[in-house]
Amino acid sequence: MSRQLSLHLMDTHAGGDVSRIVYAGVKALPGENVRQQMEYLQHQADGLRTLLLSEPYGIPEMSVDLLVPATNPQAVAGYIIMEVMGYPIYSGSNTLCTATAVLELGVVPKQEGRQQFMLESPAGLVQIDAEIRDGVVESITCEGLPSYIDSYQQTILVPGLGEVTYSIAYSGGFYALVDAAELGFNLTLDEEARLSVCAHAIIEAIRIEQNFRHYSLDDVGPIPFLHFMGPVENPAKGQYQSRSATYVHPGVICRSTTGTGTSARLALMQYEKRIVPGDTLETCSLRETRFVGRFTGLSQVEGQTLVENSITGKAYVLNRAEIIVNADDPMVKSDGLGSLLYPLD
Repeated sequence: MSRQLSLHLMDTHAGGDVSRIVYAGVKALPGENVRQQMEYLQHQADGLRTLLLSEPYGIPEMSVDLLVPATNPQAVAGYIIMEVMGYPIYSGSNTLCTATAVLELGVVPKQEGRQQFMLESPAGLVQIDAEIRDGVVESITCEGLPSYIDSYQQTILVPGLGEVTYSIAYSGGFYALVDAAELGFNLTLDEEARLSVCAHAIIEAIRIEQNFRHYSLDDVGPIPFLHFMGPVENPAKGQYQSRSATYVHPGVICRSTTGTGTSARLALMQYEKRIVPGDTLETCSLRETRFVGRFTGLSQVEGQTLVENSITGKAYVLNRAEIIVNADDPMVKSDGLGSLLYPLD
């Protein structure tokens, strides 16, 4: 392997969650579509994910989005999402960041006003609506995955916590939804460390007791997410607000409320008959950042009622950088990266 390899990144964030957009330096991946390319990385070339989410290059709280050529002619680009928990097939905050990067990198030339295009995620095509004002990407609205409630108001005995009530939603991954107040939380920033410990205990207990299967994807792995729900306020007709916090196993409290977490909340609110199509839910994070989810309609697939939804937020560009991977650096695990990355020019 060459002693030095090179990657080009654009670091972005949406709601505080940093997404590292890898836009150059990775060789073409095998696979007939983006989902198969993701599975290749997952099972045969996981070194890129661990490299960019570990010291000295990154931390587990970040995410990585690898831009790849779209395999569907309707899409302008494909992207593969990598997080501490592995390879989610979809993520709202990562989609917001990737769509912004596609515009900032010129993959899609910016146009003033409303701009629409498609991205190809491992979950399939994603409609993007961008608002551009004076050359600035002011907001991105992306489709959330159709979401549903798998189980409602279950209880489990959690060591150190006692009996915990939770519901399970699917919105791109399986979520445990819990009432923050019932667990003694106000969802303020000073509670972040305790929220992580609490969520870890609940997820570990659920993982021991049961596994969840998607109605069409079947087994998608152990449950990775927990969403703490604050009280729901209703400041205007059809508009709802709630403090929220999303946990990713193992050990990460997201900086934003997350798009998939917001979609999971919409699924629960619809299940409880609290919202109708057109209603919105604004989720607010521990850091006071916000995403807006919109309930856009219902559909039926294979006997499952699905909540169609969209997520709106804003992403910011933090920097552009070239990452140099040194094979002789004792802190860097570079095994296998020589066949994936290009050598430094």
